[in-house]
This record gives sequence, C-alpha cells and structure tokens, in this order.
Amino acid sequence: MDFSTLGQFLKHTRRAQGVTQQRMAQDLDISRSTINAFEQGRAGDVGLRKVLKMLDYLGFTLEPSPQSPFPTFEQLRAEREQERRQEYRSEQDR
Repeated sequence: MDFSTLGQFLKHTRRAQGVTQQRMAQDLDISRSTINAFEQGRAGDVGLRKVLKMLDYLGFTLEPSPQSPFPTFEQLRAEREQERRQEYRSEQDR
C-alpha cells in the first residue's frame, strides 16, 4: 500500500465515521490542510508520526507484513496498461 492509497483509506474511514477534517485536525493538533493534502495524495512530506496519529484516531493501526511473492491486482493492471501503451505506440510508428 502506498501513501496515496493510505490517504484514500483515511478519507473514506473518516467520512464513514462522521468525522470532519476540521474536527480531526483540532483533536490531533494537526492542520486541516495537512489532513486534506494527505487524503488527496499530495502530501509526500507528511511524517509517519502524523499518519500513525490519524490512523489511531480512527481506530486503526499500521503493521508491517511480508510482501507476497504474487503481484497485486493493482500491479497487474498497471503492467497491462503499460503493455497496451507500448502496443499502441508500436502501431502508430508503423
């Protein structure tokens, strides 16, 4: 899971729990703009400590797990999309 996906998870979870960005920001002493940027995938500089605080606030933890030897659905989809682009470019060059 990357930060963008984690941000989307945080956004959906927060909304499902009826928590506004403003309320969460006040309760955690984190700026609302930081929360918004993280949820939108624009905050590459959000530290792990803040991410953990936000997850804990919503009742979740972040735990490392071994990486599967098998590709994820997202990886397979990205690979297929790249193959399609290459095929398209090859056809355009002919």
